[in-house]
Amino acid sequence: MGNAQTIINIAKAEVGYHEGRSNGHWTNWQKYSPAVPGLEWSQNQAWCAVFASWVAMKAGLASLYPRTASCATGVEWFKSRNRWSAYPAVGAQVFYGSGGGTHTGIVYAYDSTYIYTVEGNTNADGSAEGDGVYLKKRERRSSYVYGYGYPAFAEGIDSADPAWKSSKDRGDSTPFPGRQAFRLGQSHPAVTTLGKRLVAHGLGRFYSEGPGPRFTEADRKATEAFQRAQGWSGSEADGYPGPSTWTRLMAPAGR
Repeated sequence: MGNAQTIINIAKAEVGYHEGRSNGHWTNWQKYSPAVPGLEWSQNQAWCAVFASWVAMKAGLASLYPRTASCATGVEWFKSRNRWSAYPAVGAQVFYGSGGGTHTGIVYAYDSTYIYTVEGNTNADGSAEGDGVYLKKRERRSSYVYGYGYPAFAEGIDSADPAWKSSKDRGDSTPFPGRQAFRLGQSHPAVTTLGKRLVAHGLGRFYSEGPGPRFTEADRKATEAFQRAQGWSGSEADGYPGPSTWTRLMAPAGR
């Protein structure tokens, strides 16, 4: 099962969940804020972005989506990684309203006219301040739709954007050089290849400068983030590339 389908399955499983209710009013109390490290403070507040963060965390793909309670912050997170489009994609995070700061959800399908989404903190009418998790159908070309953040799925992304389709990463065929090439402070040509592939997979944020031949802590942290995005942990996510990590990095990035 691909990354996108994992996200969609987890999100859809929450459909029908409702926030707390007191004295005849919905309260914004929900299970998602306390479950996402760093977002506990957002309990009893608008939680559509928190829901998306929770889904990504449950899927083991937290590094592919912003961890935030703010829609506006989510927009900037994707834009800063050059993973933003005006076109829908399966598994993309859609943002609504002025500057994308009003509401958000996860796209599970699209066609020429509509997007089909799973959204937290909405209702039957599609409000940005609702009561639960719902499946929604919205017009693609509505002025309410601001744009889409594209997660760097390992399998690539099913996008309606012709620019993304034509610029799809084709991967790299460089063979694994052996673990000895990746020792902190050591230089090896494969380290540059490693860094370029990590950037292609959406992990350029770890580099203050472009990837180079010396294996640094930036390379190790970026590699660890990539490994954790695969659902690995422990020694499989120590930041040092092994054959499995290398094979997945050389595969076409999620574009």
